[in-house]
Amino acid sequence: MITNHRLCEQRYFEDFEIGERFIIPSRTMTDALFAAFQMASGDNHPVHYDVEYCRSHGMPHMLAHGFQVLIQTAAGAGLFPHMVELSLKAFIEQSSRFLKPVFVGDTLYPSLEVTETIPGRTTGVLVLRSEIKNQRGDVVLDGTQKYLLRKRPEQ
Repeated sequence: MITNHRLCEQRYFEDFEIGERFIIPSRTMTDALFAAFQMASGDNHPVHYDVEYCRSHGMPHMLAHGFQVLIQTAAGAGLFPHMVELSLKAFIEQSSRFLKPVFVGDTLYPSLEVTETIPGRTTGVLVLRSEIKNQRGDVVLDGTQKYLLRKRPEQ
């Protein structure tokens, strides 16, 4: 088995610094993404899947479900999980606030930022602020994610 074929250098709990940012690729919210989320979630409220219903209620297009917005902060879409392949023990907590609506056609720019490191004996908790901005620079989501990471093995 090839063990040195990695996308990026491996990091452990103590390798992260407060303020360090991880960019997640942007994504434009298309009709196809709305349809895929509806199929996966089973949510059938017309505010998310009927453009005429939305327009009749004063919206410009279909409104994204909060969880459809939240999943744009999935760390796996960026480099972070590749950095912690050897040290990640668990994704242990997530919270979020939905601050502005997201509609079909909006482009989302997610990022994660280290805000706290909580050391333990052999592991530590890495706290990341999650944030999504839209194409106008408005923050549409903020929250936190917590990961349990191993400390660097003693050599």
